[in-house]
Amino acid sequence: MDEPLDLPGPYDAGPEDPLWFLPADPEDAVPLPGVPRQELVAGEDWRRAEAALAAELAALAFDAGRLAERLAAFGQGAVQRLALDEAAAFSWWTGDRVGAERLALWASYRIGAAEEDGGGVIRMAWAARRLASSAPRGIGAAVTDLLGSEGRGDRELAEEVAAALRGVGVLSAVTQGCALFHLWRSLEERPDHLRGLEAAVLGARVAGQGALPFLPLALTGFAALTASGAPEQRLQAWVQGAHRAVLAALMALGRLAEWRERAGAATADLSGRTPGRLIAALSARPMLGAAEAEAETGASRAAVLRNLDLLEARGLVREVTGQGRFRVWAARLP
Repeated sequence: MDEPLDLPGPYDAGPEDPLWFLPADPEDAVPLPGVPRQELVAGEDWRRAEAALAAELAALAFDAGRLAERLAAFGQGAVQRLALDEAAAFSWWTGDRVGAERLALWASYRIGAAEEDGGGVIRMAWAARRLASSAPRGIGAAVTDLLGSEGRGDRELAEEVAAALRGVGVLSAVTQGCALFHLWRSLEERPDHLRGLEAAVLGARVAGQGALPFLPLALTGFAALTASGAPEQRLQAWVQGAHRAVLAALMALGRLAEWRERAGAATADLSGRTPGRLIAALSARPMLGAAEAEAETGASRAAVLRNLDLLEARGLVREVTGQGRFRVWAARLP
């Protein structure tokens, strides 16, 4: 005799047993202990870190003020030169390894982007432009300006970042820049190959004080960009790395001032305005191509090349590419 088909099987639920895949009744659920919500950027920890490093911050502020004064005396060209140097230093931290010569070739002739690693040249040229920018430097304004430079009006992200850093809004610009740098590096919304560079540019821009458009960070190494741990450890590495970079920038400007004085004396016998304008253009850039020199001086290409060869013969400049075409020159600093 066949067994009835409606007999319960070993895995069938009983008439009174709840189905295993259904959620439990909320009234019968056991409440779990709540986890207190923590701030993304703990403002109190950063305040304690700033208080512990007050002397180091004061020393950095003093030398940063000296650098701002020197840059103001040299003019906007010195700011561009410093931004290009800083962008080239960033490239070694990001792994792009773009030298000043390649940046100069890109700026003068738009050469270098078609190579396999050409994306790095474009990114570092973008970083130099953002560093030398005169846009507002508050946290919200700096983030909005950075996103706007990419053609993105991501106001919501800018507002979220500004809200997360509200706890450090009353602290010094250096501390705010450090906190913004570490926060931006942790954002998953930004592409991996851009996150670090964007964080460095934002942090340097926000940390700039007074007339200083940005705070140099990487001219002497990457300690300011690679620190981890508690806020005090991160801020200490940030301050020490920035202070060394500021001192290096001051020394570079001192050598540049000496070169300008020597170049002016060595070209006093030359007629025309082209030699003086070439000296000013070479002061404004670590490397100078013929196209840029032509645009800066307003002279013809033949006159620019003739005067550059004359400056090279007098030991004032050097040609850095060794090529017959697309040549680039740099000041022969002491």
